[in-house]
Amino acid sequence: MKHEPIRRTLLKLERIDHPLATQRVKGEGRLAVGLVEGRTRIRELYQQGAAKIRLPEKTTGPLEAVLINTAGGMTGGDRLDWTFSIGAGSAAVFTTQACEKIYRSSHGGAEVRTRISVGSGGRLAWLPQETILYDRSVLDRRLDIDLDADATALIAEATLFGRRSMGETVVSSRYRDAWRVRRGGRLVHAEAIAFTGEVAAKLETAAVAGGATAMATVLLIAPDAEMHLDAVRRLIGAAGAASAWSVSRGNRGGTGKLLARLLAQDGYQLRQRLVPILELLNGRASLPKVWSL
Repeated sequence: MKHEPIRRTLLKLERIDHPLATQRVKGEGRLAVGLVEGRTRIRELYQQGAAKIRLPEKTTGPLEAVLINTAGGMTGGDRLDWTFSIGAGSAAVFTTQACEKIYRSSHGGAEVRTRISVGSGGRLAWLPQETILYDRSVLDRRLDIDLDADATALIAEATLFGRRSMGETVVSSRYRDAWRVRRGGRLVHAEAIAFTGEVAAKLETAAVAGGATAMATVLLIAPDAEMHLDAVRRLIGAAGAASAWSVSRGNRGGTGKLLARLLAQDGYQLRQRLVPILELLNGRASLPKVWSL
């Protein structure tokens, strides 16, 4: 028994020598807005952990929500969950304070889940700034949007595989991005982009990106989507493509859809074409101010 204190001390030392669990980013944010006296107003706001939502004061136009990850980036084991509701007749623009950085992962992956619902006559603009992937990063992202039968949405996501201006190269990574968009209960758009393994080599191939390291997808769901097709194609140029069509019909008419893909050598060149496209498709609403900072 006289050796018991020594044994306890040794056990404590053994625990210290074991690898300690690394602190992970966990964040959850929820925002619900509705129409009050002709203006889009907050109905519910909830934020927890690293997920923060800021609402710049505006006198005109749709409500603007800026999403912030206070951790300053993500790596393996980090998770952010966002849930948003736009009430009937309301309009809201969602963006991020800065580019989201996905750093090298030692184990596991970063996860981002976003769910958005838009009521009758509501308008959504989902316009986060670019996501920057670093070498050996792992990101699994999912976006689910449910629109009422006469709601509209502009959705954009841009991704940079490193920053050429900083000499960054993404040799290997795992990146998955899945979208599911429903309108009136019907699936009108589904896509899944996945890069795994030797990303740099794949981006060099003509069938994938032809050497481009910056890319963006823009989706417009609106009755008049097709009327913008020619203008969008002119803005895209040769490095990308766009198409438009009606994906469903019913008592309330068809669902117009315009889909555009952009490729560029770096983030600067991508923005030169992406910003005019978003300004065109966002109608009377200008881009969020944080895009110009």
